[in-house]
Amino acid sequence: MKSIELFAGAGGLALGTSIAGFEHESVLEWDANACRTLRANKSRGVVHVRDWEIIEGDVRKYDFRAHADRTLLVCGGPPCQPFSLGGKHRGADDHRNMFPQAVRAVREIRPLAFMFENVKGLLRQNFANYYSYIIHRFRFPDVFPRGDEDWIHHLGRLEKLHTSGRSSGLQYNVVFQLLNAADFGVPQVRQRVFIVGVRADLGVDFSFPSGTHTEDGLLYSKWVSGEYWQRHGIRERDRPLVPDRKRARVERLRSYLPELLGAPWRTVRDAIHDLPRITVGQRSTRVANHFLNPGAKSYAGHTGSPLDEPAKTLKAGDHGVPGGENTLRLDDGQLRYLSVRECARLQTFPDDWTFEGSWTESMRQLGNAVPVTLAETVARRLIDVLASSGAAGCRGSVRRSVR
Repeated sequence: MKSIELFAGAGGLALGTSIAGFEHESVLEWDANACRTLRANKSRGVVHVRDWEIIEGDVRKYDFRAHADRTLLVCGGPPCQPFSLGGKHRGADDHRNMFPQAVRAVREIRPLAFMFENVKGLLRQNFANYYSYIIHRFRFPDVFPRGDEDWIHHLGRLEKLHTSGRSSGLQYNVVFQLLNAADFGVPQVRQRVFIVGVRADLGVDFSFPSGTHTEDGLLYSKWVSGEYWQRHGIRERDRPLVPDRKRARVERLRSYLPELLGAPWRTVRDAIHDLPRITVGQRSTRVANHFLNPGAKSYAGHTGSPLDEPAKTLKAGDHGVPGGENTLRLDDGQLRYLSVRECARLQTFPDDWTFEGSWTESMRQLGNAVPVTLAETVARRLIDVLASSGAAGCRGSVRRSVR
């Protein structure tokens, strides 16, 4: 199934969708360091990326019509800073808001489906109207604003069109959901909004996959069965006590069968236990991107990720890693930065996927990335839905609406 990706960054979403079975004709990204990362992996022949056409440049200047009638999926992660909880919260007024370009790509390519993701902050109350506008634009991508019509009035027209059910042009059935990556086997608590649209004329419905991993499963494996500690070779006398705030919950889990709880959430220790041990300021000679930057400090509310929990959400920041973020709190209470390779593990990138640029730039790429496993899981569900429609090998014509 041919596809194209916008705003590819370091390649997390693109890699996940490729593993699921989509074949990217092109991936577009404007950031030079992220493009260096993509090209470095392509030049080394890393699976999937070796077949991508990597296009560095401004997506606003790209003509998507060359992909029409042959590209079945459009996907990407529009820059999240306009809607990020850690950003300036300018939303629709932010010059980095690229959702209009995502809509343009769908309109010009007319794919069978699209998949976009963004930060949880997109769902905040103060962005509610604009978020509704985004969804309606995706539902009716070829219904343009009229003249100097602002987005509020355009939203009103789109809402009337949606409720009337009288559209005869290009139309998509659009669903969205907030997903926690930890629920899908990613060793990180990372909540992302996924927006998926399937062309209405296919007559199929998409629903998001259910999570496979749970916090209850992790609690059970730690303090009921003890399997978690046994697997990591931690003696009983060295195991921590059940936290007071979780004691009642653990007691309740003692009456459960473990197979009813789902797989345990994966932890930082699960993800990095087999990496070479290095000290602060040291670089591994065996594993790429594995070195420990000095200077980690704890700040109020930013005390590092516990070793035996899923990591806290990795952050990017406009000017490098924010203070106290992307750090690991060790068993003895010491704090250190995670290495780039450790962060790559937490984002479920394979070890042969390397990152180019300085430590700060590599961390920014990782902080902005979509976990590969999460992208793959959603994309596999989408492939199943498209295959069930019998549309994977054919393209129905859709009349353009009169605007």
